[in-house]
Amino acid sequence: MRSRFSAIIDRKQKTSIDFSLLSYSALSAPSAVNKKKSNLQIHISMTFFKFEADFVEALRCIPMQVRLKLDTCGIKLKLQDWNHFTQTERQTLVELPCLTSPEILHYREQLNQILIQHTGKSGTDLAIDPNPPWLDAATIPESVTAKAQEFDLTITLAQWMALGAIERFALIKLSRSSHENKNFLPAVREFKLTE
Repeated sequence: MRSRFSAIIDRKQKTSIDFSLLSYSALSAPSAVNKKKSNLQIHISMTFFKFEADFVEALRCIPMQVRLKLDTCGIKLKLQDWNHFTQTERQTLVELPCLTSPEILHYREQLNQILIQHTGKSGTDLAIDPNPPWLDAATIPESVTAKAQEFDLTITLAQWMALGAIERFALIKLSRSSHENKNFLPAVREFKLTE
């Protein structure tokens, strides 16, 4: 069973963009003892990271909060397809919740409708990890450790545990070799992991 989430969405982003750090706080972080707990509750305040500031106003790249939703609903979205979407469609995908099972299904349906409208086909299915690593506060993924070492940095377990789920998600995505990871160091600095 997928973990369930509760969300608090900041509606101010409709009129102005807040580049302050996303405030994701785990009320019950997974550990070796409660890793299988299905009712992990996370309060989410949707905004944007500072390292996304150069593209987020026009949403010309896929922001981390949408990337998280894509992984949650199981659809792979190419940047070229995202760039075919209208500004309103992109903003809708930012604002739509994707946390509970009905919301995840609705998000997937909405995204596929937009994709079919612009490309003539629905999105490519993406395997959904039942235990995604960004929800595991007790284990730092090897890719994150290795990427940090490239900058002579060490992320401690205490620092990893103190991060919110979206922050851990961002570092995992930015540490992968297949991802354009120029923002890994800015993200680490933004999350105050160099102090």
